[in-house]
Amino acid sequence: MTFRPVISSQADLEAAWRFLMQPLGFSGESLWFMLVEPDGTAVPSITQIEDAAEPPDEEQLLSLTMHLSTIIDTLGLRGARVAFLRSRPGGGGPDVRDRAWARSLTAACRLVGLPCEVVHLATDHDVRPLPGDDLLAAAT
Repeated sequence: MTFRPVISSQADLEAAWRFLMQPLGFSGESLWFMLVEPDGTAVPSITQIEDAAEPPDEEQLLSLTMHLSTIIDTLGLRGARVAFLRSRPGGGGPDVRDRAWARSLTAACRLVGLPCEVVHLATDHDVRPLPGDDLLAAAT
């Protein structure tokens, strides 16, 4: 059976990430992403980029987001959005690198006009959103 949640709210997205990341426990740092169709249905594919400790530079981020935009166009999913999750070992709340990843991904998506959901963080103990207001407060 294919997992195809309908994501119409941040709570729906968090529940989807919680389901997809089970069981929690990570040996390294990764970036995950999935596409969400305009009607809110998740595309039945999730991608993991391993060894993602430090946020990529601006050129790498732009390349990633432009590639995602191309995939969306190729699949005929005009109006689709992307959902990102950063996973790492350990626990506790978001750290400086977690917030830097979320800020960078959000900014790169905005720059290429790619709609982006709230970035999430998964640790060995929990899955949680990294909302924009938290990221802005941490940046000042």
